[in-house]
Amino acid sequence: MEPIDFSKAKQEGKGFQFPGEFEITAVGKASANLPTHVPQLLERAGLHVFHETVRHRQSGEGNFVSVTVSIRCESREQYEAAHTALRENPDIRYSM
Repeated sequence: MEPIDFSKAKQEGKGFQFPGEFEITAVGKASANLPTHVPQLLERAGLHVFHETVRHRQSGEGNFVSVTVSIRCESREQYEAAHTALRENPDIRYSM
């Protein structure tokens, strides 16, 4: 997976504004208990997780689950670290 290039948005003053609260979603194996693990992975990466915002949804056949949670990021680097922490987990297919 290629990293996202935010350089153009930075130059034009567009994109996310930091610090801020953002939603992040991870999609992966339904058997991996991701509704519990995603917030833990994000906290281990040093992010503030708003646990009351955690929500999940299973795929039609029940093989996959998407987990969405709100996090507080002080910088773009912290936001990118959140995605890195999720994508490094073998049970997570992708994050957005």
